[in-house]
Amino acid sequence: MPSPTVGHSGGAFHAPAASPVRSPPLPGSKISAPPTDALLAERGKTHGRFVDHARYTQQIKRIVQAAERERSERQQPSLTQPQLEALQMIAHKMGRILAGDANVVDHWDDIAGYARLVSRELTSEGN
Repeated sequence: MPSPTVGHSGGAFHAPAASPVRSPPLPGSKISAPPTDALLAERGKTHGRFVDHARYTQQIKRIVQAAERERSERQQPSLTQPQLEALQMIAHKMGRILAGDANVVDHWDDIAGYARLVSRELTSEGN
């Protein structure tokens, strides 16, 4: 039996066929947090289908890994941990853009933010 889809047409997440997972009430409150399925449906509107996002992101990350190996073979210095992390996060955001709504400004601002963090590390601003 195929899993049900939630979200909008063309960019829906595939949710598991199991019953919705509900968060317990917050301490001292009788109000429950929103169900996980509702959160996934909302994210599906901007991030696209998770399987598509994962495929695109992992393809980009493999390119980064291969390039890092090639840098080593060319005896270039390895990328720093902040540089690698920024590239990994940028790949993640690129996956969202490719799988989901490319017009979400936050996706683009996040990419710029990760690049800026590396820029700061490479200048006196990061010290």
